[in-house]
Amino acid sequence: MTPTELRNQRLAQQMIKNLERRHFEAYYCPTPAEAIEKVMHIVPANSSVTWGGSMTIRDMGLTRALADSGRYNIIDRDQAKDNDEKRRMYLQAFDVDFYLSSANAISEDGVIVNIDGNGNRVAAITYGPRRVIFIVGLNKVAQNTEAAVARARSTASPVNAARFPIKTPCQADGTCHDCHSPESICNYVHIMRNSYPAKRHTVILVGENLGY
Repeated sequence: MTPTELRNQRLAQQMIKNLERRHFEAYYCPTPAEAIEKVMHIVPANSSVTWGGSMTIRDMGLTRALADSGRYNIIDRDQAKDNDEKRRMYLQAFDVDFYLSSANAISEDGVIVNIDGNGNRVAAITYGPRRVIFIVGLNKVAQNTEAAVARARSTASPVNAARFPIKTPCQADGTCHDCHSPESICNYVHIMRNSYPAKRHTVILVGENLGY
């Protein structure tokens, strides 16, 4: 085991304790492949499943693995033909069995931070789906809640903004300006202290850099 792998394992073990204290279910998977296996073990066959705008779960191959398995009733907003159909899928997401997401940041003591433009993701994380599963690379760990919010605003958000054809200050220089642009993707800041009801939320920590 390399020093990095050893550190990741130790950090994840401590974070699992902190997350469980906050009533989350929590696991550590050293690789994305193991995380995919863990998700498919948690989610029973014939469950309804959907996800937010996370690049983590797409890039690691999780959404494709779930769809290709043929085991689940998938609501895939990426397949929406137009904005009206996408909106219907957003609303359907509130009644699924499992909602998948990542996080923009997570503190070492287990506080999860997300920033949204539309708010559909943080709304579903908060209420609606019967279960929520977060898949979070250890690159998103910050020392405390303040550092997690700073990471979400100054690192994750400018990179996410670069994905879209929008005109925001961070598009120009990659730096958060705490802007009020009409095209801002940072309209809703969500700080999650605990899982409620207990164990509604599962966190799978992954020992690799995932997402932004």
